[in-house]
Amino acid sequence: MAWASSIKAFFNNFKRESQILSEEAITSIKSHIESNNLQEALSVINNALKDIENAPLNIAVTGETGTGKSTFINAMRGVGQEDEGAAATGVTETTMKRTPYPHPKLPQVTLWDLPGIGSTSFTPENYLKEMNFREYDFFIIISASRFKENDGQLAKAIAKTKMNFYFVRTKIDSELYSEKKSKPKSFNSENVLMKIREDCSQQLKEVFSGEPQIFLVSNFETSKHDFPKLESQLLCDLPAHKRQVFTVSLRSVTEDTINLKRDFLKQKVFLEALKDGALAAIPFVGVIRDELEDLDETFNLFRSYFGLDDASLEKIADDFNISVNKMKAHLRFPHLFAENDDVSFGTKLRNYIERVSLAIGGPDVALYYFKKSYYLQNLFIDTAANDAIALLNKEDLFEKKVEPYISKPPKFWE
Repeated sequence: MAWASSIKAFFNNFKRESQILSEEAITSIKSHIESNNLQEALSVINNALKDIENAPLNIAVTGETGTGKSTFINAMRGVGQEDEGAAATGVTETTMKRTPYPHPKLPQVTLWDLPGIGSTSFTPENYLKEMNFREYDFFIIISASRFKENDGQLAKAIAKTKMNFYFVRTKIDSELYSEKKSKPKSFNSENVLMKIREDCSQQLKEVFSGEPQIFLVSNFETSKHDFPKLESQLLCDLPAHKRQVFTVSLRSVTEDTINLKRDFLKQKVFLEALKDGALAAIPFVGVIRDELEDLDETFNLFRSYFGLDDASLEKIADDFNISVNKMKAHLRFPHLFAENDDVSFGTKLRNYIERVSLAIGGPDVALYYFKKSYYLQNLFIDTAANDAIALLNKEDLFEKKVEPYISKPPKFWE
């Protein structure tokens, strides 16, 4: 089949670290389609989509009290310090138990707050056992000043289990502020950061062999310093089927993160289109009706992933002291299907499909629908991603008084 040859080419458009399928899965799907074994192809695609959609992600965060561990967890979850469900900050650690903090939008993503090993009487090996180390995808070891011997010993114990771990030095913004305040004439931020990195590396080398990679972060300015680099490294080290859930869990605070979300969602939509194409030979109206019922919900999910959901937009509008509606006038996604706004996109498309099916019926209409649905989902992904990028430079967005992009409804539902 001609479309089989395009599968590998499609996924080759994405870097390895941003692919949601393994090379083995891509080759398997292509091979089954070329052999006209659609049932097997469908099975591989279905299993891949289930893995992507249901993959749990558990992140263990450990460090001594006062290192900014709770603030880091809130930053990773996109939760403000005073928001409901935020990890408590500025409190003394009183428990030796691990505490789960689910992601507010993705319940399969959980960050676990573990007590610092220095505040327990466990050996590193027993600490890992007590903290159920096999449940986590990776460990993040946090310090706000000096990495201690316990941190290095814990890293050595984690390394023996073949699990990934990362050293994170927090409160970099405070360090830079203090240095600039005390030495305003000679202050150089790059020199300060280099010195902190070298000091941390030297501390760890005393108890940990090799060249430890250290990420210098500010929990309050996650687009700066090494926070984006940390996220990229975590993404690269995760198995393919867990990369999407991690990426969409991240806050849209850099253009790179937004573009990664765009890439992952496009791949998922492509997989779903492949599945629908394999199903197109069966009676189609019921399949299409089920798909369309979920289409508006899908677009709302895309909005949420890019930080364009109503709650997020309200926060941004509050920052500029304007109404949400006024801000939406400068964005594109609210206007994509602006005509007859009281009728949902899914309803329009469903009415069209059912009318045409009465005239010609059969798989041809199903394939026609699948192509249009795939196109429209990609259009929405691109529009949402571009809006999210525009909001990163929201001062420019408002100063230029950009007119909204209003697309006319596609001709096929006229």
